[in-house]
Amino acid sequence: MEYIAIDGTRNGTPPANAAPVNLQQSGLYEQLARIGKVVVNPKRIELLDLLCQGERSVEALAVASSLKMTTASAHLQVMRQARLVEIRRDGARVCYRAASEEVCRFVSALGMLARARLAEVEQILQEIGTGARSTERVSRAELLDKVRSGEVVVLDVRPTVEYQAGHIPGAVSMPLEHLEAHLDDLDPDVEVVAYCRGPLCLLAPQAVDVLRERGYHARCLEDGMPEWRQAGLDVAGGQGGVVLAGLPGSGDRPFEVSACIDGKQ
Repeated sequence: MEYIAIDGTRNGTPPANAAPVNLQQSGLYEQLARIGKVVVNPKRIELLDLLCQGERSVEALAVASSLKMTTASAHLQVMRQARLVEIRRDGARVCYRAASEEVCRFVSALGMLARARLAEVEQILQEIGTGARSTERVSRAELLDKVRSGEVVVLDVRPTVEYQAGHIPGAVSMPLEHLEAHLDDLDPDVEVVAYCRGPLCLLAPQAVDVLRERGYHARCLEDGMPEWRQAGLDVAGGQGGVVLAGLPGSGDRPFEVSACIDGKQ
């Protein structure tokens, strides 16, 4: 068996300060498995996805994920132990947030991997009419061009609190549950692009279905708010101020300008 000493030298005789290489490798995999303890549970993945939209109190997370507060809190503790989430204290209130932008990139990559390798994912999307072949998507580059030329209205169909935490500059907040009541506010001669939490989010495709049934030319953004931010594009805060998102690979926390989402969604 090969051993590696503290000074980095390798030899076949185990000195006093050496540990077997395979044991060291095993230790690395044990650390990776801490992340696995989070993604093995679907509710923990959902909680991570929610935190990639904006920081939230445990009460807000419990409501948004349809969990009891005690259950949500227990999941969050596992996520904290894996260092995927952090807390910020706001007086007596505790706010949870994604530990870094890498966490949200990981969530996005997990969704992409699942869609690429699990036929069941695409099957589910097709069954509810939101698959790639049933919903036309707009790239970020195309959307930017259309926004600059004034050819499009951008709708953020996530809950209002997520819009306030950060949204595409110029986007109008129109949560899915309020969409039909406000359709008359939209110009039927202008294209509409809807976006939500990401490529596997169902809110934007459902909004597009409603819009098309009413005669609007509507499409979905190719992904969602986290991917927009990760691409280094401008993000507007809840008060209308525009901030520059952390560039890919920077590791910046994604929600420095947002307020903690609390209460009912």
